[in-house]
Amino acid sequence: HQGRVQTHLVTPAAEAAAVEEKSEFDVEVTACGASKINVIKAVREVTGLGLKEAKDLVDAAPKVIKEKVSKTDAEAMKKKLEEAGATVTLK
Repeated sequence: HQGRVQTHLVTPAAEAAAVEEKSEFDVEVTACGASKINVIKAVREVTGLGLKEAKDLVDAAPKVIKEKVSKTDAEAMKKKLEEAGATVTLK
């Protein structure tokens, strides 16, 4: 196969399995802090839920709001939620 480059798609899960690193994360809001309304807005943005559903999730904290997301997506959600004032844990 010299001089020939073989290309194939590697899924993130397969890539993670190769290095035995966790590939899926659950995003959990552990506390909403003082700015509950901003946290509810951020939860709505990252989950696509309606206002009542997002409020119920925030009221039920600690609560997993998104399951089995990639590390990149989980980090982005965590950042957005923390900027809104929430305390977030990635599991």
